[in-house]
Amino acid sequence: MERERAYDIIASLLKIRFLDEEVANVQFPQKMGRVDAFQPQGNNKKETVIPWTDVFEISNPSSLTTGNSSTKDESGESSFQKEGNDRVEHSSSQLKYREYICGEEALRISPSEPYCLSRPIRRGHLNISQQYSMQQVLEDLHVIWDWILIEKLHIPHSERNKYSAVLVVPETFDSREIKEVLSIVLRDLCFSTAVVHQEGLAAVFGNGLSTACVVNIGAQVTSVICIEDGVTLPMTQITLCFGGEDLSRCLLWTQRHHQTWPPIRTDALTKPIDYLMLNRLKESFCQIKEGEVEAVAVVHSYEDGIPPGSHKTRLTALNVPPMGLFYPILLVPDVYPPPPRSWFSDYEDMLDETWDFPRRTDMSDGNFPGSSGYFPMWENYPIFQTKPKKEDNIGLADAITKSILSTGRIDLQRKLFCSMQLIGGVALTAGLVPAVEERVLHAIPSHEAIDTVEVLQSRTNPTFVAWKGGAILGILDFTRDAWIHREDWIRNGIHVGSGRKYRDSYFLQAQSMCYINS
Repeated sequence: MERERAYDIIASLLKIRFLDEEVANVQFPQKMGRVDAFQPQGNNKKETVIPWTDVFEISNPSSLTTGNSSTKDESGESSFQKEGNDRVEHSSSQLKYREYICGEEALRISPSEPYCLSRPIRRGHLNISQQYSMQQVLEDLHVIWDWILIEKLHIPHSERNKYSAVLVVPETFDSREIKEVLSIVLRDLCFSTAVVHQEGLAAVFGNGLSTACVVNIGAQVTSVICIEDGVTLPMTQITLCFGGEDLSRCLLWTQRHHQTWPPIRTDALTKPIDYLMLNRLKESFCQIKEGEVEAVAVVHSYEDGIPPGSHKTRLTALNVPPMGLFYPILLVPDVYPPPPRSWFSDYEDMLDETWDFPRRTDMSDGNFPGSSGYFPMWENYPIFQTKPKKEDNIGLADAITKSILSTGRIDLQRKLFCSMQLIGGVALTAGLVPAVEERVLHAIPSHEAIDTVEVLQSRTNPTFVAWKGGAILGILDFTRDAWIHREDWIRNGIHVGSGRKYRDSYFLQAQSMCYINS
């Protein structure tokens, strides 16, 4: 009911009919906007049936094959893992299951195949749970990155020591998560040196700026953070737990309520290939525009054991789902619980303090004493509960306004309101820029002396501007002191008293780069 009320609020703003309103009772004159040809670059893409992934590879004859099957999704949304014994024998050649499958291919595996889909990163954090251990998450990330380096970049293991890595991490990552992924890069992937930069800061440099309010709208998380003169401002960081995937599921919910969706079994949560199909429809047709926005599209159904089916249908209210960015109550909630926060707890300033953990003769080397007994160790230090990073359940315009106003300086606030930068895949949504400008302007309190807002046009594709900025940051002179050498990290980490700090990030300065070694 709350979602339906949010829909009606949006319908009033967009001047379209309410959810339960008959066409005969439309209060507003319908302004029809056909979107079929609005984005011609997506026409071929949206009509194409998504093929199932071929899970077999042809190998030479051998006695038996045991398939340790895994799937993985290469982006921040990663997937992996299955353990099962699958034996197939042939006289001349043997059909063998691929050991693991990464990237979008992992999302296109038929549910009837003996694979288990897993995502090492979800909702902006390592996807650690009782069913998905920290060790398995890190192993999966290692396999994904190793696959990318070999299959996509053609960098074999023997040549890794000739390369340095720039690790661009999202603002949502906590200190311990950064330490773990840095260990994968240096210890497991065997890069000679590595440096860590925040995604927001990298995006600013990728667009040739030094000061901006960076709004990163990804697949599952939206984050806002302000940068001043190449330095992140920690008090401005806000995380919103929704993104492009939520808009795709909202598109499905909207069509079903309008009864325009074909009578097929579409489930974006249990069938990843359905999510891919919904995502293509969203990218091709959804936009923010006043008036009735409809389109004729081909919807595909994917059922086990039968070829994909095509259904031509009329999609309606295509401007409503992206408005969920400003009214998140419209979005269909995620059925999966968030990762446990206790694992991410860490010391606030690990390089600025020294500690002496007393050892006892009756205690093993893998434990430290605590107030309620002994703590099991993973890196030889206990886990203490600290305040988790703030996540707000507010709309995008309110989050941007709240972030910028938290700087407390009117001169900087005016500069940031005129230097907003949208990155991430959702930033490509047609009509999003003017919608952000209009709603942020209305969200600013009347007593604030600010009357101008502007979203800067990105000089680079918003989906990978952060990677371009990371490459730029990696070669700038002032970052040289921040590079971490593989041998130093493996032997000592960046330890207490070393004086090695990161200049580009408040939380990388200390807590993220420290192991306490016995």
